[in-house]
Amino acid sequence: MGKLTSLQEYLASLGSVAVAFSGGVDSTLLLKVAHDVLGDKAIAVTALAPFISTRERHEAITFCMLNQITLAVENIDMAKIPGFTANPPDRCYLCKREVFTRIINAARQQGITHVADGSNLDDVGDYRPGMKALAELGVISPLRECGLTKNDVREISRELGLSTWNKPSFACLASRFVYGEEITPEKLRMVERAEELLLSMGFRQIRVRVHGDVARIETLPEDFSRIIADDIRSRVYKALREYGFPYVTLDMKGYRTGSMNEVIMKGTEEMQGRVK
Repeated sequence: MGKLTSLQEYLASLGSVAVAFSGGVDSTLLLKVAHDVLGDKAIAVTALAPFISTRERHEAITFCMLNQITLAVENIDMAKIPGFTANPPDRCYLCKREVFTRIINAARQQGITHVADGSNLDDVGDYRPGMKALAELGVISPLRECGLTKNDVREISRELGLSTWNKPSFACLASRFVYGEEITPEKLRMVERAEELLLSMGFRQIRVRVHGDVARIETLPEDFSRIIADDIRSRVYKALREYGFPYVTLDMKGYRTGSMNEVIMKGTEEMQGRVK
């Protein structure tokens, strides 16, 4: 049995499902297949919050409109999520707990039985405290349950004609801040403007990480020569200074997911090593 067939059968068995929809590669495939299988019994629920980029929000809304999928919108006030703005290591848990509680309530109001997120099999290895919240709330992850990796998701998306099949990976803007750095709407806007600038200049896979006064740019190593070219470098530096970053740096290792978790993961590995 192919993985797409497995996913279709899994979703059909649910009867109804609300997909936590960000407009990203994973949740777009999940929502598309769910709607193909379940019709109006599959809906999308999107969170609107300062830590979700305007571009991602517009893409999510547009996808649902074009595919005639029911979309429920939940406005999230991050200041009302206990502990969130202090940005502790379990920030993602605090956020997911609040956001998915809201999504579950929205699904119930629509008469939908299950709530699903777009986690895939590759999401298991990283430090992801948010997955604990999903487990506690009974949120299901069909892509992961059916054994789909990120590559599987992209390949099936391409086969289905989804424009997101080669879309760069993105995460919520709150993930750009070193743990302990206060998260404010103003800082989130600075990050969003910086990343949108780089995207507009043709850099596809980027992150702008925040360490106090420092903006640390991550881009693919093959883009290093371009970003440090005098005309690009000076333009990026000037713009980010205008956005409010006193210092602008380039990460020499290059783009990778979850780089803010590297210290935590290293600490966990060292602790496990001492226990052994």
